[in-house]
Amino acid sequence: MLTRHLHFWQNGLWAGFCEGRAGKTNIYHERPEMSSPGSRLRDGYGGPREIREGQNNERKIKLMKTRSCFTIFTTILSMLACFGLLPTMQAQLPPEIPGNPDGCYPAFTTAEGCNALHQLFGGIGNTAVGWYSNFLAGDASFNTSVGAGTLALDSGIGSGQNTAVGTAAMILNLSGSGNTAVGTNALVFNTVASDNNAVGRFALYNNDSGGAGLANGNNAFGAFALFNNIDGSGNNAFGDSALFANIHGHDNTAVGDGALLSNDLSGNGNGIFNTAVGAGALAANIDGLESTAVGAGALTHNQANALTAVGFEALFANTTGGGNTALGAVALAQNSTGERNTAVGDSALLFNDSTTNGLGSRNTAVGIGALLSNTDGASNNAVGDSALVSNTIGSFNEAMGVNALFHNDTGFGNIAIGDDSLSNNVSGFQNTVVGDLAGGNILIGDFNTYVGATVDGPTDESFTIRIADTFNGIVGRCFIGGIAGNVTPGGALFITGSGQLTTTPSSRRFKDEIKPMDKTSEAIFSLKPVTFRYKNEKTNTQQWGLIAEEVEKVNPALILPDKDGKPYTVRYEQINAMLLNEFIKEHHKVQELEATVAQQQKSFESKLAGQHKQIEALTSGLQKVSAQVEMSKLAPQVVNNP
Repeated sequence: MLTRHLHFWQNGLWAGFCEGRAGKTNIYHERPEMSSPGSRLRDGYGGPREIREGQNNERKIKLMKTRSCFTIFTTILSMLACFGLLPTMQAQLPPEIPGNPDGCYPAFTTAEGCNALHQLFGGIGNTAVGWYSNFLAGDASFNTSVGAGTLALDSGIGSGQNTAVGTAAMILNLSGSGNTAVGTNALVFNTVASDNNAVGRFALYNNDSGGAGLANGNNAFGAFALFNNIDGSGNNAFGDSALFANIHGHDNTAVGDGALLSNDLSGNGNGIFNTAVGAGALAANIDGLESTAVGAGALTHNQANALTAVGFEALFANTTGGGNTALGAVALAQNSTGERNTAVGDSALLFNDSTTNGLGSRNTAVGIGALLSNTDGASNNAVGDSALVSNTIGSFNEAMGVNALFHNDTGFGNIAIGDDSLSNNVSGFQNTVVGDLAGGNILIGDFNTYVGATVDGPTDESFTIRIADTFNGIVGRCFIGGIAGNVTPGGALFITGSGQLTTTPSSRRFKDEIKPMDKTSEAIFSLKPVTFRYKNEKTNTQQWGLIAEEVEKVNPALILPDKDGKPYTVRYEQINAMLLNEFIKEHHKVQELEATVAQQQKSFESKLAGQHKQIEALTSGLQKVSAQVEMSKLAPQVVNNP
């Protein structure tokens, strides 16, 4: 008779739950977009959509909780009716121990309340206080139940060491052992699962409702914590509604009101190995796994896997973006689908992927406000307070230092190392600057390289290399190693066609088509040297040289064009070789003239020597004649007169 009435009562009890549980199941299988309960939406992110979703979610949760309360109320009424239909039976408890307070029985048993421990058949160390508390105790031992209906059906073999405190706590437990339920309706549907701890009203309410005995080792502390858990095991929920919707997910940890609120809402058991610490942390996570969220609202909307968010509302809006790490208040807060981003610092990458198109991926931001405005930029690296703070769609930028690339918006491929380096660049690209305040003037320039603190140039400068603050006119020294060839002091350096700094090789090993310059060098006689001053040079220094356009007319091989093919510079080193050739040619002419003069002088000297001899001979003859004349004058003459 007792068995028949119990069977009738249990069937009636389960039938009484069908309507309420069916309604609850339909609600759970809707897929609401949830916002963090009570989360603070900041200006600039978290718009009306999130607010509406949060309000809808709160209404659904309230509806579920209302239906649950109605279900419990119906259950208690059903039990009252069923117990009323039971025939009057003799209590199985032995007589009370004489001389002791009311409710004291042998075998360390205490029973106080209407039909408490009514059907105890031999168990020891049980304590039941309340109306029908541990009613069907059977041979169970070491159970403690305080409250109306607590452990009312607990009777299976080995169903001991349970503690239930609160109206209807563990009311349906049959053979589960080692469970602790403290709070009204805590662990209500638990039947055979063991080693669970539920503290708070409706905590672990649906645990083991399927009767499979898989939902073991769960800990729920807080009203409605792990409310919907059926077969999930090894879960830890601390806080109001923490892990509220979890059905089959296991090994999750939620600390904070609403933490992991919707985890495993789909009931497919994918929401596993998640850790959420903070009110609303991972609140909307359904199937995401292996994520860690620490901070109120962290990873609130997440559905992705393997994410780490530490800080208030860090990765708040993330839905499917995977492989992201956020450390700091509202770091990566607006990221939705962007992947493989790392943000360390308050507001770092705050607006990343706020357009939800998934382009804002593979960014790294370390520092308060680093890459704060980035929406669709990818593969950027910012280290330093407010580094790349204004960047929106620029990609492949590297910024290291406070305010480095501060105003960069659409510029890409820039590298800035040093505080305030390239700080005013907006759209310039492929610039490289190293040094504090370096490149501060550049706004739209491209392909510049600046090295040294405060090195700077014009706002639109491009294709320029500046080292040691040349723009400000500070004179210093420069030492460069790694130059190709043997460098001697005072030797000239040149840039090869491939951009290598080198000396000019002169060995025959590197040359072909060698032939004399001949008359080619005569072109230099048509060149017109001029004096001039450079337009953009601050010092306005007097210069001497040639005009490339004029040189091109004389010999196009003597100039180098720019990227547009216009004359840009003169190959002065080639002119030197031509000057040398003309000098040698003139030297040869001088040598020939000297030889001719020498030959002529020699001939002249030879003729002169002959003339000297002739003169000497004539002189000698004259001298003889003179002598004869003189002697003829001195000799006396005798004249015979006839």
